[in-house]
Amino acid sequence: MTSIRILLVDDHTLFRSGLKALLQRQSDFDIIGEAADGLEGVKLCEQLKPDVVLLDIDMPQMNGREALAQILVSQPALAVLMLTVSEDGDNLAECLRLGARGYLLKNINAEFLLNSIRRAVEGDSVLSPEMTSRLLQQLRKGDAQKNKPTGLDQLTQREREILAWLSRGISNKEIARELDLAESTIKVHVQNTLRKLNLNGRVQAALFAVEHGLDKLP
Repeated sequence: MTSIRILLVDDHTLFRSGLKALLQRQSDFDIIGEAADGLEGVKLCEQLKPDVVLLDIDMPQMNGREALAQILVSQPALAVLMLTVSEDGDNLAECLRLGARGYLLKNINAEFLLNSIRRAVEGDSVLSPEMTSRLLQQLRKGDAQKNKPTGLDQLTQREREILAWLSRGISNKEIARELDLAESTIKVHVQNTLRKLNLNGRVQAALFAVEHGLDKLP
């Protein structure tokens, strides 16, 4: 099985060392690099081409939000997971809008982190359970901005249904099981939906669905 190539970006040396030790015990993980600040993280992403980046927010030189934006400009499909102590709703919303594949708090248990990394590589969105309510709060704050976006009228009925399922944060496999369709078919629908709405990933699709009242299943 091909290893998942992981880059760690965090300015706390002890935390980074402990995280590396945990991840190295997994046979399917390969820690290919470490960075102590956002600027170094951006440079290593360019050089090493990881599959997953675990990225802190509060760092010197360049913070995690700025690093995230720069990383995804050149590698938009890269799975970047924010791994932070920040429970701030604005940080959460901004990182997800920029295209982070997930937002994890450092107090999560090891198994949740390991599963989140694997899910992110498969294209799923991941959030620490505590951040779900924060996300809903942020969405409510944006309720006044519900102008109909370009591309929405291009969606087929099936793509609208897929968008509603994406708002629940579940995998393609689970959606396929619910709709009694092939997983490959679901993948095509998801890709078409993201393209038509000009969205960068499943997290943004979930945000979009809730913000525009498209999260209700038929």
